[in-house]
Amino acid sequence: MCGDLLRNTAKRGESRPQAGGAPGSGRVTASGGQAGPLPPYLRREVARARPGHQGTGDSRACAPRPSMEGTELVTKVLSTWLTLVLGLILLPSAFGVSLGISEVYMKILVKTLEWATLRIEKGAPKESVLKSSASVGIIQRDESPMEKGLSGLRGRDFELSDVFYFSKKGLEAIVEDEVTQRFSSEELVSWNLLTRTNINFHYISPRLTMVWVLGVLIRYCVLLPLRVTLAFIGISLLVLGTTLVGQLPDSSLKTRLSEVVHLTCCRICVRALSGTIHYHNKQYRPQKGGICVANHTSPIDVLILTTDGCYAMVGQVHGGLMGVIQRAMVKACPHVWFERSEMKDRHLVTKRLKEHVADKKKLPILIFPEGTCINNTSVMMFKKGSFEIGGTIHPVAIKYNPQFGDAFWNSSKYNMVSYLLRVMTSWAIVCDVWYLPPMTREEGEDAVQFANRVKSAIAVQGGLTELPWDGSLKRAKVKDTFKEEQQKNYSKMIVGNGALNLDSD
Repeated sequence: MCGDLLRNTAKRGESRPQAGGAPGSGRVTASGGQAGPLPPYLRREVARARPGHQGTGDSRACAPRPSMEGTELVTKVLSTWLTLVLGLILLPSAFGVSLGISEVYMKILVKTLEWATLRIEKGAPKESVLKSSASVGIIQRDESPMEKGLSGLRGRDFELSDVFYFSKKGLEAIVEDEVTQRFSSEELVSWNLLTRTNINFHYISPRLTMVWVLGVLIRYCVLLPLRVTLAFIGISLLVLGTTLVGQLPDSSLKTRLSEVVHLTCCRICVRALSGTIHYHNKQYRPQKGGICVANHTSPIDVLILTTDGCYAMVGQVHGGLMGVIQRAMVKACPHVWFERSEMKDRHLVTKRLKEHVADKKKLPILIFPEGTCINNTSVMMFKKGSFEIGGTIHPVAIKYNPQFGDAFWNSSKYNMVSYLLRVMTSWAIVCDVWYLPPMTREEGEDAVQFANRVKSAIAVQGGLTELPWDGSLKRAKVKDTFKEEQQKNYSKMIVGNGALNLDSD
């Protein structure tokens, strides 16, 4: 536009008759008189506007803006990126199909970690031995019950030396108790090339340091943008899809569409974590009208299970993004959300869950009876409320491989955003899921005994340690009633009743 304007100006100046001078050297007024020469700056602009002229002056006003070229480049890069994500990852994951990219990536990752392990063992064998022994525990202790240990030290009468035995046990619990360590990340036998698992990585080997630098570039510059893109698409489709399906009247079509939306979006979100899941015993998958109980390690447990089947979620109402997702999901599927005040009313919770289980057409309820996240090395006490509802219990054991990435969410240390950033910058999330045969409450068995039987089955199948402690000890103090019970047990051992009971057994 600027060039056309100047060319028109030049043409008008040349077409008019000039009095006493070369064409274009002066201006002609409306009366036909000479108005004098053009100013220098106008003369230069007229000269630039002539066809074929290549001036050396400042032409920024008429040249194309570089920002336009930068915008076009960014647009092309984004379009190419989204096309690759859509064609190679999004569509295959939505249909549950794999193109083999994840398998190739995992093979390369396994070979790299094996090479790193050999380099560590070769370069620092002493440190490797120390790390292996430290992963078992800080101290070596006798795992036999206190009753056996105390009866082996003395006879039936109390002796003053018994105080030393109790003091030894107390110091062992202070240094390394079996509860607190379940709320921190699992120790690794070998380094997995992540700084968060070894802060002294640069002292091991220069080659390992170079591999770590390459891994940082891959994880933060390639995997993280890819995973964030997939997560954004998966969550957006989940909110949009469940909202649209929720507008339909209750029917079999709505139920089917809801299951398709949940399965598709959860598969996309699992791909956002580079998830590799191995399902076992699929013939025992939870059925409608039942209750699915599983050990709890992370919020992504829900994604892991929902990738292979749909469930009705049970939980507390949240705000923010999580609240938006909950409100959208409950429109399409009969999830059971409780307000904070309702969660304290155990009878109300049990009533709503019983109403859900009574309808055999509804999806199975997914419950994590531990009530908190454990670091996937053990299974802690199952709350009895889930086993008072009645119906069929479908146990599920979930075991993550910490070598590729730590799935445990330490909620007292990291918020949700920090946790997701740690997961998305890990190598991958690899886990095994075992479906166990359905279990029902036996005659004469109370809810606590039934819960312990289910917990034992999950622990054995997943290779986890079974602990009787309450997971609420993660934040709460030990109840006084429990302290009194332990004091009574100690008193019986001191006076000798514990040894008598042990002999009778």
